Order: sequence, then C-alpha cells, then structure tokens
Amino acid sequence: MSKTVYTQEHEWLRIEEDGSVTVGITDYAQDHLGDIVYVQLPETGREFNKGEEAAVIESVKTAGEILMPAAGVVTEINATLADEPGKVNEDPLGAGWFFKFKIGQPGDLDGFLDEAGYKAYIETLH
Repeated sequence: MSKTVYTQEHEWLRIEEDGSVTVGITDYAQDHLGDIVYVQLPETGREFNKGEEAAVIESVKTAGEILMPAAGVVTEINATLADEPGKVNEDPLGAGWFFKFKIGQPGDLDGFLDEAGYKAYIETLH
C-alpha cells in the first residue's frame, strides 16, 4: 500500500509499493497559486540532488517551483500537464501529479509530515 507524506513547501510525496515516489502539490498550494497556466517538467532520466529545482509552475498570479524532496532520478513525468496544466487545479492529489522518481537513499524520506502534521502546519500560516 502506498503512503503519502507532505513537505512544508506544500508538496505531497506518494511512496508507491515499488519504492518509487510520485510528486505533486497540495490543494492548499494550488488554491494559493490560482489558475495554473503552464508547467515545465523535468526530463525523464535526469538525476537531481535534494533541494534542486525539478519543475516550474506558472499561474495567473505567480510562478513557483517544485524542489526535489530527495536525491533521485526522474522515472516518469505527467505529460498531460503540458497541454492541460489546469489538471493541477482540478485534481492536485490525483491526475495533477508532476513526476515520479526513484529515490537515491530510502532514509531521505524520513522527517516529512503526515497528513495531520501538514494540516496543523498550514493552520499556523493563517
């Protein structure tokens, strides 16, 4: 069974049964960004260090980036977002995912927030 954790940068990470990690942004993030009009995704096979910019999001309000939550290699991208970036607004926790990667070190996913911890964190932002 997959497990989802959250970052304080408003990304969600779904750790899949095969050990890969799917990355997206939270409903809170997409709501604050507004209508997303462009998504630039990383190349499949590209290796990133933790904290490097992996994807770019542009909305009617602002631009932002998805930072790599852990070191790893991109294994798949959500190519649908190139033509339909609004999927991120419509279904941020599902069809609006950005990319998948194979993690370098499994321990790199320690220390992220569970759903209750993330909800408590965003409450502190208001």
